Amino acid sequence: MDLKQRRLFFRRLKRANPAPTTELEYDSVFELLVAVILSAQATDVSVNKATQQLYKVANTPSAIVALGERGLKAYIKTIGLFNTKAKNIIKTCRILVDLHDSVVPRDRSALEALPGVGRKTANVVLNTAFGEPTIAVDTHIFRVSNRTKLAPGKTPLLVEQALLEAVPDSYKKDAHHWLILHGRYTCTARNPKCAECTLFELCEWDEKGNYANVA
Repeated sequence: MDLKQRRLFFRRLKRANPAPTTELEYDSVFELLVAVILSAQATDVSVNKATQQLYKVANTPSAIVALGERGLKAYIKTIGLFNTKAKNIIKTCRILVDLHDSVVPRDRSALEALPGVGRKTANVVLNTAFGEPTIAVDTHIFRVSNRTKLAPGKTPLLVEQALLEAVPDSYKKDAHHWLILHGRYTCTARNPKCAECTLFELCEWDEKGNYANVA
């Protein structure tokens, strides 16, 4: 996909959704961080249901530490891997209190030093909370990037690096959200909605014709 195609690719995504954002619900950077940790291998809908109740009683690092691991589990037990996530969130909250004055750091290395926070989670926080032009590659973005040939790569890190090269600078800040939403609702893993995709002629997927006439 050449530069002209890539610019048109993102121009169309922007026209359809001028101000994209995460579907996770949050009112602070800390709430976003916890929600993103919880969202690993879980849906945003399930995370939102849990955090709506959790944040009513504990929405700061110290408040969650006070809940304790057992208390936290009571709110997140409907989310996959909740035992591990509870341990990591409690540890992360203690570090935030002890080392960062309860403030989520705007620094990749500091974020990735928090338990339960890997490169993808750090990228989401840096992009969504702080407006950094980072791209967190999840399964949706990995699929869209490879399927369309926008930025193919064999691993999430390689796709991230390819996207940072491929996405025009003016679209980088919002690229993460456009791509994840496109993968979630249009370029789905099964039965992609090629027939209604505004990027159809720009997409270089060999199998797109098989889905172009599907009602």
